Amino acid sequence: MAFDLAEGLAGTGAPRMPAPVRPPPRARRPSWKAVAWQVLAMLSVAGLIAWGAHNAGDALARRNIGVDFAFLLNPAGFDIPFKLTDWQSSDTYGRALWMAGLNTVLAAALAIVLATVLGLGLALLRVSANPLAAGVARAVVELVRNTPQLLQVVFWYFAVLQVLPGPRASLSLSDAVFLNVRGLFFPAPLSPAFGWMLVGGAALALVLPRLLPRRSLLLTAGAPVLVALVLAAAQTGWELPAMRGFNFAGGWRLPPELLALVLGVGIYTAAFVSENMRASIGAVGHGQREAARSLGLPPGRTMRLVVLPQALRTLLPPLTSHYLNIIKSTTLGAAVAYPEILQIFARTVLNQSGRAIETMTLVLGVFLAVNLGVSALMNRWDRRLALQSR
Repeated sequence: MAFDLAEGLAGTGAPRMPAPVRPPPRARRPSWKAVAWQVLAMLSVAGLIAWGAHNAGDALARRNIGVDFAFLLNPAGFDIPFKLTDWQSSDTYGRALWMAGLNTVLAAALAIVLATVLGLGLALLRVSANPLAAGVARAVVELVRNTPQLLQVVFWYFAVLQVLPGPRASLSLSDAVFLNVRGLFFPAPLSPAFGWMLVGGAALALVLPRLLPRRSLLLTAGAPVLVALVLAAAQTGWELPAMRGFNFAGGWRLPPELLALVLGVGIYTAAFVSENMRASIGAVGHGQREAARSLGLPPGRTMRLVVLPQALRTLLPPLTSHYLNIIKSTTLGAAVAYPEILQIFARTVLNQSGRAIETMTLVLGVFLAVNLGVSALMNRWDRRLALQSR
């Protein structure tokens, strides 16, 4: 007969009784009243939508206005100053929507990266023991988040980027990266396969966590993938921007309109992201830091390996909201003439075609699709972290 060790040491000698096995609780079925109220609510919403659609149709019919998306096949007849793929003025309005959507996604992606990195840096400075660093970070956060976002975009464009020197007096970094009044110029790969290599690396980063049983193995398997990408990039020829005539030729160029939009939106959002990160870091129990210190971990590794992974679980919901706000804030690029979807499609195409309902519906649909996609990815990441914490 088995005895409990603690009770045996206490001298009781009482045998350990097995815990009673309780049946799992039965799932509670909703009452018929709750089901009836839900059905009534759904019918009410559906009726309200149908009533609004009927009234809108009658109003459009009285004004002889029809809804027709065939105008997307008409030639645009205008040029797009900044584009990621080939564009001709004879291309259709549908392709213009695609080009403007790519510009919007590019600006949003760059602003999200800037807001995340800068927000993390400001948060770490806020929680540091150095009063000077914490004070400077707090001053930056208070200054940025208490001024209008549109004003910051305009400030970066007119007060910073438009006063830079001309192309011949550009600010250079190792004669490979140049910054002037016409934008930021940096090397570009000569082989188009480099883009596919980046896509393959991103796909591996998403697939490997599902294939490997343990996260520690992910670092071991991910290191060769990263090394392979670096070697492939080193073997790929690079085209350096060079001064030819009155401007630079070759390489990649980020126009000042895009830089102003990314800096204005990214820095503005970073102030709010840093506060959420600071709160999430403070929510991690002090005992976690003490345990890491007892194991001999330095403060840097403690923050990276112990505190930040636990803070991420409470950070993801507000971080998702900030990312969605960044995507919607790319419409501020219209203030500095950046060719995003509002500037190109909801203004130029709307003025040329006269299809107000169709153009605005498409713009709303694009933003809704992008935001729902980003929200689904972030929610999936949130659920995965929640499952790991159980």
